[in-house]
Amino acid sequence: MFASPCRPYIAALLLLLATTAGCRSAYYKTWEKLGWQKRDILVDRVQDARDEQEAAKKQFQTTLERFIEITQADVGELESRYRRLNSEFKRSESRAEAVRERIDSIETVAADLFKEWRNELSQYESAELRRSSEQKLRDTQRRYDEFIDAMKRAAAKMEPVLAAFRDQVLYLKHNLNAAAIAALETTTANLESDVATLIKDMESSIAEANAFIQEMQQTRG
Repeated sequence: MFASPCRPYIAALLLLLATTAGCRSAYYKTWEKLGWQKRDILVDRVQDARDEQEAAKKQFQTTLERFIEITQADVGELESRYRRLNSEFKRSESRAEAVRERIDSIETVAADLFKEWRNELSQYESAELRRSSEQKLRDTQRRYDEFIDAMKRAAAKMEPVLAAFRDQVLYLKHNLNAAAIAALETTTANLESDVATLIKDMESSIAEANAFIQEMQQTRG
């Protein structure tokens, strides 16, 4: 794999060029000159998505902690606690969007990889090698489908939690008083349960990503 301190900047520039030019083939060819095939790019994007999901998981935990803090605050602390909660909630929204964008980028390069792989099967002279590569393609496609389904399921469950936080943050914005805070006991329990379920799903997705990365690094098409 191509490893350099400049890689993130090169990757960002190439992605910008590919987006503006609408030409992924040129994007892939540029990476090939640097020693990266579509397979390597896919693994790299899965790693980025996994890391983004880990960051989102921690951010949702932090947002929940800030919400619990405001339910336990004295009246004089409500304004400052609210500002902290609102800031962490906005970070959760940003993290969730970043996860969704990472998933989209994975799906794009995966589709291109599998299309290329299928097309190249006809280039084999050896029937045995063709069958072996075809089997590896099916196995890789199956594992990819399992992984991406797990990641998309976890990502989909972020929005209901965000919606619940959004409602509470908006309500507290206009009802920052002791009576409103005292009424949040049931809401807190529900949010704790929802976040715990979300984190469990995200951890399962992260584990699937790690397994997929390991398999991709151990086998070649």
